[in-house]
Amino acid sequence: MADSKQLIVYVISDSLGETGYNLATAATVQFPKIKFQYHRFPLTRTSAKLDKILQQALGDNAFVVHTFVDTNLSAYVNNFCHQHELGVLDGMSKLIKAIQQRTGEKPLGQAGRNHKLTQNYFKRIDAIEFAVTYDDGKDPRGFLNADIVLLGVSRTSKTPLSLYLANKNYRVANLPLVPQAQLPKEIWQVNRKKIFGLTNDPAVLNNIRRQRMLTYGLNPDTAYSNLDNIEGELEYAQKLYQKLGCTVINVANKSIEETATLITEQLDKNVSF
Repeated sequence: MADSKQLIVYVISDSLGETGYNLATAATVQFPKIKFQYHRFPLTRTSAKLDKILQQALGDNAFVVHTFVDTNLSAYVNNFCHQHELGVLDGMSKLIKAIQQRTGEKPLGQAGRNHKLTQNYFKRIDAIEFAVTYDDGKDPRGFLNADIVLLGVSRTSKTPLSLYLANKNYRVANLPLVPQAQLPKEIWQVNRKKIFGLTNDPAVLNNIRRQRMLTYGLNPDTAYSNLDNIEGELEYAQKLYQKLGCTVINVANKSIEETATLITEQLDKNVSF
């Protein structure tokens, strides 16, 4: 029997495996006391390749998550896991079958359909390039062409949020706020409903900045991580947000996904594209 505090998870797919991985991690985060180890096997499209993976999973006593659209491969995994008493989650075939029964339409059975070079794909690539180009206020012109503008003092997750939202097809520009620095005039020309001011709790931000300095092998006790300075920066940012009339989000103890969801939900209410 496997160690109850550790579980190996095999994510197998005939496409890229992103759906299966996201499904697995969405569930496993609910078990913080367990250490999960993920092994991903994308583009598994032959029974010979699949059999080798399953034999390996058997040796690891792994939990198997799969998202095959090929019904034969899906059935093979399910049967193998049941016969050998391996935990298994079929993340695709039951849903496809349910839709087929509801609509009467026959599924295509084509792996990777959602990764084809569609208009949506190129829109996402454009959004990612936009986020990189207009990260950290490198070019103020980006604020006027952005779907979302993120403002915040250092270490409030502006860049990772920008890239995460870009993967959702939003064109995002962000600007680090420094009390002594002059704001680009373009900020005042942006629709306030597209602007999101990010803030944080002083103690949380202090810890994040200290850890960042330690990561670089530097003294953690600097003006950058000084609690009084941090409180001053956050106060400056809060006053600016009030002047702009923008939505303010405290990112303390929030994941990137949670903050992004708050932003997109608010944006959908405020702005029509």
